[in-house]
Amino acid sequence: MLERRPMKPAPFDYVAARSTGDVVAALADGDTHVLAGGQSLVLEMNYRTRRPARLVDINRVPGFDRLEVLDGALRVGPLVRHRAFAAGAGAAAALRPGTGERAAAVGALGDLLGRVARHIAHPPIRARGTMLGSLAYAHPAAEWPAVAVALDARLELVAAAGSRSVAAADFFTGPFATVRRPGELLHAVHLPLLPPGTSVGFAEHRRTHASFAQLAALVAVTLAGGRVTAARIGLVNAAERPVRATGAEAALRDRPLDDAAIAGAAAAARDDADPRPQPYADAGYLRHAAAVLVRRALLQARDGG
Repeated sequence: MLERRPMKPAPFDYVAARSTGDVVAALADGDTHVLAGGQSLVLEMNYRTRRPARLVDINRVPGFDRLEVLDGALRVGPLVRHRAFAAGAGAAAALRPGTGERAAAVGALGDLLGRVARHIAHPPIRARGTMLGSLAYAHPAAEWPAVAVALDARLELVAAAGSRSVAAADFFTGPFATVRRPGELLHAVHLPLLPPGTSVGFAEHRRTHASFAQLAALVAVTLAGGRVTAARIGLVNAAERPVRATGAEAALRDRPLDDAAIAGAAAAARDDADPRPQPYADAGYLRHAAAVLVRRALLQARDGG
């Protein structure tokens, strides 16, 4: 028998915000949700798994779509869409890296974000969905949370009572769960620029072209004198929250990025992962997939793939 599900939201009030003050004032009641891209929120409202009393629409707030480099980090505002990174043009125009070491650092981060963004859903979603919306929603199979954790990003939260900054490693607490409080707006994420000499890679596995990631791996590897001086490796959908693969990182440190080091890091990633069984993949398969994807991402970083 077919399950009958509602396809229209429960009644709600609507506020079109024009400033950050409007947004935080609306959120102060604790039962108002933010509408940016609405790619996840509206679907859940239609299914009535979420029933907010009110929506505050932030699409008319000036400056919320800003990308800028501040204090050695890329600051991403709450209305920066996925497509700003996917094609490279939006991010490149905002960053204007110039020349020298800063150019290399900005270029490496832009390269990583571009590789990741091209794997997010499909073009209509990338055109409307936002990076900060993905971070706030905290879907285990979302790519941006793992990027934030791997890069030691900081998230800026604003409420009527004031603002606070939270490390990405502390922000995510479980599937669809974060430390964000009901009255807080996720106002920005600060992604640190990558050091000169850094190369990046990203590999993802999904069952169909438009499916969520069954598993994914991102890497940023910094070399000096032919040896790895720093490594950042993140895993998507490899646990109940984003994973920083510290064992795989340690397997690379102070070694040349050769086949043996890559194989060691891939093997270590099996233990970094703590996957939950999925309908089409048990935990053993997912641990194996984590190793395979880390290897592929590292080969991209080494060989420029």
